[in-house]
Amino acid sequence: MTEGEAGAGAAAEAAVGERPASLPAGVGVGWRPEIAAWVAGLAAPAFCEVIAESIAPAAAHRGVTELRERGVPVVPHGVRLSLGGAEPVEARRVTHLAACAAALQAPLVSEHIAFVRAGDLDAGHLLPVPRTREALDVLARNIRRTQAELDVPLALEPIAALFDWPEDEYTEADFLTALLERTGALLLLDVANIHANAVNRGQDPEAVLDRLPLDRVAYVHVAGGAEHPDDPGIYHDTHTHPVPAAVLRLLERLVERTAQAPPVMLERDGRYPPAAELLAELDAIAAAAGRPPVGQQRVPR
Repeated sequence: MTEGEAGAGAAAEAAVGERPASLPAGVGVGWRPEIAAWVAGLAAPAFCEVIAESIAPAAAHRGVTELRERGVPVVPHGVRLSLGGAEPVEARRVTHLAACAAALQAPLVSEHIAFVRAGDLDAGHLLPVPRTREALDVLARNIRRTQAELDVPLALEPIAALFDWPEDEYTEADFLTALLERTGALLLLDVANIHANAVNRGQDPEAVLDRLPLDRVAYVHVAGGAEHPDDPGIYHDTHTHPVPAAVLRLLERLVERTAQAPPVMLERDGRYPPAAELLAELDAIAAAAGRPPVGQQRVPR
């Protein structure tokens, strides 16, 4: 471990147990170029999230910089670090994520508990890591390498998975708790992922929720999905379907279980509906989170 990694680890250990307060506890949205005009028209999104690999820190999309000029916090959300890969995280990717955070004056950044590459092979998808002691060591090392270059906290998102590895030694909740304790990282909790994994594993999503370290939640994703048309026992976290009622109910349960309602956002990545439907979906999320409607006010264009 380098001196920088050791320092990051010490700072991480000191941070364990501290409830994050770097994002306003309201309703935000994932910024995408296809809905940039719609996002710009929202009167006051609490915050926005942008895919880190989709922007150049020195020349971010004008829609993103306009949000920052309006005082809207913007969180870079990484999808390509491959924190769970056996190889060390690539320095250039960590540098890019850190540069995005600096350029956007971001209060934090986020990435996934997953791997996307193995050797020279790139899956092009987020893949689940085995929940083993060895994988926990690998993740912790890569996370600390990443934290060593970041000037802001790192939040980790457990992914939706269609399968588990046969050598798993931990439940997902125990693995996640151990990882956050070792690194001091925060938790990006996706309630749609909890729902997806519970359906695919035949579990009760509320029972899963109760085992998670909810005191480490930095913010929350809400997204749509659908069961496989040929296999109703398989749920796909598509980000292209409307948010189902079961996911909104899980969000309500999450808010009931937390001392302070966490920041929450809509994540959509394709098949964008008309603006009125997006606004209605955002307001449904706000209602489930115990927040006032956000889709009724518009900025004059």
